[in-house]
Amino acid sequence: MNFDLEPKYKDIQTAALDLTRKIEPMAVEADSLSVVHEGVLEALKESGLCRLMVPAKYGGTFDSIDPLAICVAREAMMATSSHLDSLFALQGIGSYAITVAGSDAQRSEWLPRIAKLESLGALALAEEMAGSDLKAVSTEIQQTDDGLLLNGSKSYISNAGASSYFIVFAKEDRGYSTVLVPANTAGVTTKPSPELIAPHVLGDVFFENVILPESARLGRPGDGLQNALATLGVFRVSVAGAAVGLAQAALDEAVRHTSTRIQFGRPLAKLGPVAQMLADCWTEIEMARLITYRAAVMACEDPSASLNQSSMAKLAASEMASRVVDRCVQMMGRWGLESQSKIERLYRQARPMRIYEGSSEVLRLGIAKQLITEKQSTVNC
Repeated sequence: MNFDLEPKYKDIQTAALDLTRKIEPMAVEADSLSVVHEGVLEALKESGLCRLMVPAKYGGTFDSIDPLAICVAREAMMATSSHLDSLFALQGIGSYAITVAGSDAQRSEWLPRIAKLESLGALALAEEMAGSDLKAVSTEIQQTDDGLLLNGSKSYISNAGASSYFIVFAKEDRGYSTVLVPANTAGVTTKPSPELIAPHVLGDVFFENVILPESARLGRPGDGLQNALATLGVFRVSVAGAAVGLAQAALDEAVRHTSTRIQFGRPLAKLGPVAQMLADCWTEIEMARLITYRAAVMACEDPSASLNQSSMAKLAASEMASRVVDRCVQMMGRWGLESQSKIERLYRQARPMRIYEGSSEVLRLGIAKQLITEKQSTVNC
C-alpha cells in the first residue's frame, strides 16, 4: 500500500504552496478582517485553484469534485491564512448543492463563475435557534400564486454581505427544501454578525416576503436535508485537512523557537519536557493526516456512505489541532502570547474548528450511533 500522494495531488499541493507564498505578506492584515481582503481574493482568483470546486463540464479541474484535492489545498492554505482558506472552501461549500441538485440553467449560470471566482457563494443553514439541530429552522417556503414565498432569517452565515447568492435551507410543508436566492433579490438584506475571536467574513441574512420563481428550487420539494448532507459529505473532511495544516504550522513555529532558544545551557528542544511535547505534537499530526487522507479518498468514492468517516476525521483533526497549538504556545513561552504573532493567530483560529461544520459533541453522538448500528447488524447476521 502506497501512502504517497499521487502526482496530480502533489501538483495541487505545489500550486497551493505557491499561492500561500504570494499572499503571506498580506496574511496578518487579511486574517484580522471581517470583510473580503481584495489582495487575497485576487491572488486566489489568479491561482485557478477554485476550479477544484466545480466539475470539468463547467470549468472545473476534474470530472467530479475531488475531496482529497480540496483537503490537500486547504492544508497548505490554512497553514498561512485562515482568510485564504475560508475564501477557497466557501466556493465549494456555497455551490455544491447547485452541482448535485441544480438545473442545467442554474449550473450553467453559476458554476463557471464560481470556478473563476467571479462570484462568491454562500450556504445559509444556521439560524438563531437552529444550529446543530437543523430541523429546528423556522425560515419557511410557501407556495403561492405568485411563486415561492420565502420568509425568515439566518445567523452567522459565511460570506454574507459579500456573496452573489445564497443557497437557503428552509422548511416547507412537512419537510425541508433548498432554494437558490440571488443576493440582490428584493426583500433580502444582510448585517454583520458579532465579531469572532478569529475574524471571519460573517453575517446575518434576512428574507422578508421574498418572491422566487419555481425555477429557484434546488432539486425537488423536500430534498433540502439531502442536499445539506451531500455538501457535508464532501466538505466536512476538508475541515480536517485545514486543521492538519494549522497544527503543522504551529509545530513549525515551535520547532524554530525551541531549536534556537537557549536555556540552562542548551536549546529548549533538548530539554526533556519540551522534547516530549514536540514528539507528541508531530505524532498526533501524522495520525490526523492519515485518517484525513483516508476519509477523503473514501469521500471521493461515495461521499454519503463515508460521511461517518469524514466526521471521525474532522473530530480527530480539529481536537488534535487545539491540543497541538496549545502545547506550542506553552513551548514558546511569552513569545507565544504576542498579539498578532503567527502562533497567537493560530491559537485563536484553532478554537472555532471544533464548533463549525459539526461540533465535536454532535459528531461524537453520530459516530457512536453508527458504531452501535454496525455492531448490532453484525450480531444479527
